[in-house]
Amino acid sequence: MNEFDLLKKNELKFRNITLNHANLNDIAAAVANVMQLHTSEVLVTDYLDNVMTLDILRDTIYPHQVLAKKDGLLAALKQIPGVHITDATSVFSEGMLGWIAADADQAEEAMKTSEKMLAGIRERLAKRAIVFSTGAEVIKGEIEDTNSATISDTLTAEGYTVKFGGNLRDDQDLIAGTLRRAVMDGYTIVITTGGVGAESKDCTVEAVIDVDPQAATPYICTFTKGVGRHVKDGVRIAVGELDDAVIISLPGPNDEVRASMPLLMEGLTKRPSKHQFAEHIAANLRDKLRAKMQHHGHHHDGHTHDNNNQHHH
Repeated sequence: MNEFDLLKKNELKFRNITLNHANLNDIAAAVANVMQLHTSEVLVTDYLDNVMTLDILRDTIYPHQVLAKKDGLLAALKQIPGVHITDATSVFSEGMLGWIAADADQAEEAMKTSEKMLAGIRERLAKRAIVFSTGAEVIKGEIEDTNSATISDTLTAEGYTVKFGGNLRDDQDLIAGTLRRAVMDGYTIVITTGGVGAESKDCTVEAVIDVDPQAATPYICTFTKGVGRHVKDGVRIAVGELDDAVIISLPGPNDEVRASMPLLMEGLTKRPSKHQFAEHIAANLRDKLRAKMQHHGHHHDGHTHDNNNQHHH
């Protein structure tokens, strides 16, 4: 069963209750016992004009801890020396704790409705995606960014809400910070394209590793370092995690993004481990690359990476 956020409304008030040399620790312990809380989570904070106020010292609570607990609480308090309860004594809270005083049937129905609402909110949050493109070519407008539309159209067709986060320059700290901020802003799917190649400017995979040091980064192809512009030993993709979000970094060429989308969607649905997720996408791209190179009569183990439709980053 779901826990519910008290939304900072932690006060529980007893009205028309009389205290006469009552032990406040005993009162807190009795309330904690009925609500299945630890005694340290209940504190009597005020008593004025026959109104006793308690604080529930936690952020969330389970429905069974508050659902129709009024009679049990009043019966428990009545047993404490110095506490006088009458038929006029009532229990009140402005938030979730108010369900203590609700009619059992009404409270249960309200709880079920709230759980459905919460499930709906969680489902919508789980389908919030943001997409970024990287690379100077895209920023300068030298090549068209077709990747964001490809990804957005695919996700939207499956019920996801997608935002284009913009074009990012090849700056490892900038990209890492942008990924973290996207997760903090509530996006549970963060996708980048480009910047995964073997040149010195390519740093998207490294940025993902900054965010998640255990990110999965399988190779699509490998190079001999130092040959041409290749200062790294190959082209990789990345799948990382931060809090409840998944971060996926794809290559720049649009045909590779399109080829990756079915496996990306499958991964978002089945949620395998990030290593399985990344390897499924990378293996498919390796097969596509191998077939492409055989078609062109090439037999070396690498290729050049730039962005969108053209080359790899």
